[in-house]
Amino acid sequence: MASLTESIMSELADGTACFEFVDTTDNSAFSLPFASISSAFSGLRPKQSLPFARIARGGQARQGTSQALKKVEHFTVRRIVGDGRCMFRALVQGMALNKGMNLNSTEEEQEADQLRFAVMDAICRSDKRRTLYEEALIAITVEESLKRYCQRIPNSSFWGGESELLVSLSSSFIPENS
Repeated sequence: MASLTESIMSELADGTACFEFVDTTDNSAFSLPFASISSAFSGLRPKQSLPFARIARGGQARQGTSQALKKVEHFTVRRIVGDGRCMFRALVQGMALNKGMNLNSTEEEQEADQLRFAVMDAICRSDKRRTLYEEALIAITVEESLKRYCQRIPNSSFWGGESELLVSLSSSFIPENS
């Protein structure tokens, strides 16, 4: 028998459940039958507006959804290999899915490496291009020298992080609609 967590994750993955954030100060949000924090804790929460995750189960998934959730066209949960290129893998998988394509593991790895090298090229190869990514440069140089960073990024065991995400998203590597 699956645990509650496994069951909910399965329902989220197959689309029979949905996920949204609600404002905890909006009491009407808790009037629908959703999984929620025990009411025993509700008096302990501060009165300020705090986000609360709410999961609708089964047939209730379509009732009372927020405007933000109604704007979501499609989402899916995908497993990504947890290696040094996992962030790059996730980005290229997302771009492929948005184009209606599925990448096999070899294509995913190749595309992830291409994205990694595009980021490396933007930061490490040209002083002129590097100036376009000031936020990423600051994030890099807080932790290590640019020279050391440029030596490490080509290695597939180097984890992508904030800097690489900033460069990927603020460049033409990832189109806005992907």
